[in-house]
Amino acid sequence: MIAVDWGTSSLRAYRLDEAGAILDRRAAPLGIMQVAGGAFAQALESQIGPWLEAGETRIVMSGMVGARQGWMEAPYCECPADFARIAARLQRVQWGRHHAWIAPGVCGRDAAGVPDVMRGEEMQILGAVDTLPAGSGLVCLPGTHSKWVRVEDGRITRFTTHMTGEVFAVLRQHSILGRMMRADATTDTPGDESDEDNDGDGAFRDGLARARQQDGLLHHLFGVRARGLFGELEDTRSAAYLSGLLIGHELRAALEGESVSTIHLLGAPALARLYDIAARAFGIDARLLDAESAVRGLYLLSKEVP
Repeated sequence: MIAVDWGTSSLRAYRLDEAGAILDRRAAPLGIMQVAGGAFAQALESQIGPWLEAGETRIVMSGMVGARQGWMEAPYCECPADFARIAARLQRVQWGRHHAWIAPGVCGRDAAGVPDVMRGEEMQILGAVDTLPAGSGLVCLPGTHSKWVRVEDGRITRFTTHMTGEVFAVLRQHSILGRMMRADATTDTPGDESDEDNDGDGAFRDGLARARQQDGLLHHLFGVRARGLFGELEDTRSAAYLSGLLIGHELRAALEGESVSTIHLLGAPALARLYDIAARAFGIDARLLDAESAVRGLYLLSKEVP
């Protein structure tokens, strides 16, 4: 089969054997925003054409390809969501003599009734379910829009989204805080944990500690500038401090009302390491899951395809 993880900025395709092992892979900067004139079929075939010629017929896709701006909108599956419920909402796209299935995203509502959505992350989560204790746990997917997902008995039951990465980028590039940051400064990757003098490490931890104090995020943000003015925060350290501040406030909000001793991290190793450090600062253990679990998720979903 062919598994396709198709997001806003990139397309990743995998050819799998009958057991789900990866035989081959392709990746290209062909996210849905880069596909001109709705030429999704051509973009897909540019990556998987040889596999189609070799006889592959089963294609399952997830991500923003199923968004309103994508190839075909796949309406969201409401929580609780598992493979069976998601498979029931698969959308079929046809081109020439080929066809593919597009997975829906997942939607839910927070405690106040405000809606929340994800597209693509659900395949990562469900692909990693069998590695969670009893198929349950709290999973964090750090990124531009971080997701905190409660999984119970193999089902996504609820989640919240936090715009941490995007806010960091906006503040650094378009606010007065960014003017106090060196362009070549450490941004969000602390150094070795054993090196307490490392600028990135110390500043990131300082930001985490500040996030646990009173007076709220908006006041804490202005402190990045004020501390710089008074020589308490060097321009080489302020970006890492800001990263710790934002991630700390994210954890503080996401963990409110949760009773957990361990969180499960699903994402790029460098970013997951930051959240590992942050979790331990909050007295919680962290466990890194397979960053390519979306491939397994799509493979397992393909077993549900008609």
